[in-house]
This record gives sequence, structure tokens and C-alpha cells, in this order.
Amino acid sequence: MKAASVLDYRELARRRLPPFLFEYIDGGSFGEETLQRNVADLREVTLRQRVLRDVSNIDPTAELFGQKLAMPVVLGPVGLAGMNARRGEVQAARAASKAGVPFTLSTVSVCPIWEVAYASPDPFWFQLYMNRDRGFVRELIARASAAECSVLVFTVDMPVPGIRYRDYRSALASAPGIRTSLRRYCQAASRPPWAWDVGLRGKPHQLGNVAPVLGDKSGLEDFFAWMRGNFDPGVTWADLEFVRAEWRGPLIIKGILDVDDAKQAVALGADGLVVSNHGGRQLDGVVSSAKALPAIAEAVGDKLTILADGGIRSGLDVVRMLALGAKGVMLGRAWVYALGAAGERGVAHVLQLIEAETRVAMALTGVTCISQIKRGILARRTA
Repeated sequence: MKAASVLDYRELARRRLPPFLFEYIDGGSFGEETLQRNVADLREVTLRQRVLRDVSNIDPTAELFGQKLAMPVVLGPVGLAGMNARRGEVQAARAASKAGVPFTLSTVSVCPIWEVAYASPDPFWFQLYMNRDRGFVRELIARASAAECSVLVFTVDMPVPGIRYRDYRSALASAPGIRTSLRRYCQAASRPPWAWDVGLRGKPHQLGNVAPVLGDKSGLEDFFAWMRGNFDPGVTWADLEFVRAEWRGPLIIKGILDVDDAKQAVALGADGLVVSNHGGRQLDGVVSSAKALPAIAEAVGDKLTILADGGIRSGLDVVRMLALGAKGVMLGRAWVYALGAAGERGVAHVLQLIEAETRVAMALTGVTCISQIKRGILARRTA
């Protein structure tokens, strides 16, 4: 099967990855209502097609936080991405660099900060979770700074992990033990190309940024146990002040759905925010990113840089999010499907597809540069 879209890469990833990894990427929390809304509500955003406007020179470039980008797209943070291809975060960072867009490394990545920094030709962004151990958080920020990460993304919608039924059914989140390990082993053995390339040649399989703290207990089987035991349910807005004091570069708050929370982020000095429900992986039944975005953009869009994620599967969706008020978007599943299916080559191809689709959507709505994408390109019933 030759991939022509993000959804094609989803199918290729399903065929190549062990089920416990594919379900982790693909699934959401509880009944996955918000996961479905993210896609459906964005699909419902209707654009105005305009004609006889000179669109011979389309420019999709943008600038975010002082960085000139080939398009207003960022590879968002995804935990365990490095299990989907051999040293997967390194491969994704290289693809992003070649495409002229930023890559964001998760706190719970397989590849540690230093490994990605060594392999990536350009600075990347780093995503931070608040840990009970503030000394560990301070050390992570220092490592990101030493690696010359250009932006810090502070994720605030995960004081506790969401309940994801698929991860329990697939044995990823099951209690450690011989039966769980055997189930995962059998799933891996059923995917020989992955088992050889990643299972055998992609070691060490561990949480690279957490390994200095956990030592031997930093493998895949410890992933969920570590999150439950170390993510801090007591985190408050005061901790944003702590992070701001430790980090001198641009700071983005990720996981905002409420206008009052967006105003609070502004008041405490954030440089940007991501309108996000964690891809439908935390609290199910909440509003989609596409529905939450316009009100937040209206309230604080002139005070900081607004990004959005959730349900973006094409360049057309990129244009929709920009029209709703975002200055840029973060891709999550889109790039991880491609990584799982074809590694660095797949991620590079998805970014090429999204740029081409963005150009076509711009041309057919009669705009020639990113700054022209405003609410005016939306059909009246959407606007």
C-alpha cells in the first residue's frame, strides 16, 4: 500500500507495530468521545472557496517564538515515540529539521535529551511534566537548556494519568508480571520487522530522561507505574512561577481549554499556550480543541501566541485551526503513525503531504500567506 495521507500511514502503522504500541498511539481515555470529537468537530469547520484571485505565489512560511518555519506546524510531544521506530525520537527530529519545522521531545521519551541533541542538526523544543521531585524538574530544565532547546512546553493537563481502556486490554498498562510480559512478547513476535529493527536493535528500551533517577526500573514495564507515582496532583499555578524562574527562553503552557485558564497563563507570563485536551487521552467528554479555540483566541490572542492540537490529520485541518484563531498547530498522532509505519522517511513524507495540502487549501480559499488566514475564510455558519 502506497501512503497518500495521514490515515494511510495509520493503517500501515497498525500492520507493522505490536498491538500494545499501536493501541497506545491510537487510543484515548474512557469511551473516547473527546478523541472522536476532535476529528469530527474539526471536519465540520467549513471554508469559503474563493475564485479568480491571484494565487500564483503561495507562501506557507511562518514565524513562531523567533523561529522562521517552513509552515506553521510543530511535531508535538508524544511519550514512548521512540518505541515505534529504532531510536524513534532521533529519526523524527531529523525529519522535522529537514522539513524546516520544530520537533518537541517528551519528558517520557525513549531517547534522552542528549541523544536527540547530538543527532539533530537544529535546536528542538522540550516538553515538561511536573514531577513531585522539584529537584528532578530543575535538573530536567537544566538539561534542556544545556542542549540548547529553544522552547519549553509545560504540559498542565496531566496531574494524574487518564484511564485508557485500550492500554489495559493490550497489556501495556497491565500489572507487571510474567503473564503481561509474555503477552507483549507474543505481540512483538507477531510483527517480525518491528521485533528485529526496534525490539532487538533499538535498545535500550527505557525512559531515557528518567533513567538517571530510576536506574534499572526505567523500562517499558515501569512507564505507567512511574507516571502514577511521580506526576504531581498537587501542581498549581504557583508552579508556573517556579518553571518560569528556572527557564529563560520562550515558555508555552500546553493543555488549556478554558478561557479563564488562558487568562491566568497570560497573567503569569507565559509566552504561548496550546489549546489542547491531550488528544482525548485525559478527561473524556470535554470540548474538542476546535470548539474551545475561538473563544480563547478572542480573549487572549493578542497577548500571547496560541497553538492548537487535536484531530489534525491534513494540511486542510492546519488551515482550519489557523482560521479559528491559532498561529500554529502541533501534530501528534499524524507524525507518530508515519514514524511507526516507515521511520524517518515516513515522517518526512507526512510533512511533505501536509505542506502540499496546506498550499492547496490556501490557494482555494484565496489567500497567499499565513497571515491572511483569518476567520473571514470560514463559511458563515462556522464563523
